Amino acid sequence: MRGVFVTGTGTAIGKTVVAAVIAHGLAAGGERVAVFKPVLTGLTEGGEPDHELLRRASGTRQPPCEIAPHRFGPAVSPHLAAELAGVRLEPAELVAAAREAAAGADTLVCEGVGGLLVPLTPGYLVRDFARELELPLLIAASPALGTINHTLMSVEAARAVGLEVCCIILTPWPGEPGVVEISNLETLRRLAGTEVETLAEIDLSEPGGWPPVPEPVAERLRR
Repeated sequence: MRGVFVTGTGTAIGKTVVAAVIAHGLAAGGERVAVFKPVLTGLTEGGEPDHELLRRASGTRQPPCEIAPHRFGPAVSPHLAAELAGVRLEPAELVAAAREAAAGADTLVCEGVGGLLVPLTPGYLVRDFARELELPLLIAASPALGTINHTLMSVEAARAVGLEVCCIILTPWPGEPGVVEISNLETLRRLAGTEVETLAEIDLSEPGGWPPVPEPVAERLRR
């Protein structure tokens, strides 16, 4: 399976925006792109749901149930959302759904839920799901104070189980970065052992103005 797995240092960190930018850039380059998110929570929070943004960005004709097979209202961890809804999530079914989504496409852009160590079920983490898909990781992270620790811990958590981290993206990158943001970028480039890029805040309603796929990601997909 060809594609990327977009994770983050935590929740509400910009994973969906990063995944949407990559999906849109690949589709604009002529690729057939499939998008996937195993579990979506927070539908009652309002705004455009993640699976709708991913669908719109990629131009896919996938139905919602194929993009995000499990969708819950409360903004809670996936294992708790399923428990509250009386639903049993099966890891094998999540993996099979991702592979099925990818079957008719050139590239799969898969977005995780929260960070790598978030449980999809009580005994099955997002990291376990990423391992089974065997896709290179892209880590979305904040450029603000605290990101060095959170990001390096995410990198270590990935590499501890053999996952490849192909890129870190700091977002939303400010128009006029201060000394903290610049230092964080330089420090992560020095310590993370992988490429570190930035993504400014974008207008989600105007995909035509979105930036292209980050070069480290595009290069990894060309292999």
